Amino acid sequence: MSQLPTPEQIRQYIVAGLACEHVEVEGDGQHFQAVIVCAGFEGKRPIARHQMVYAALGDRMREEIHALSMRTLTPAEYASRAA
Repeated sequence: MSQLPTPEQIRQYIVAGLACEHVEVEGDGQHFQAVIVCAGFEGKRPIARHQMVYAALGDRMREEIHALSMRTLTPAEYASRAA
């Protein structure tokens, strides 16, 4: 059986494939939750944003990551959420 990925590894995979301003990942090795902030999400619907993240993760999404729920935000959306 292969080693389960850590939240930090998932974060690194996303950052390596997508120009993000901020990425937080939590999880237990099988189920992960991520907050991803990327200017490239501007003007895109949630499904398109998720597809960008899936593209960054590539085959890992099928092979290593069993469940990933994500909040995909633009920098402005993230700033207003934090305010």
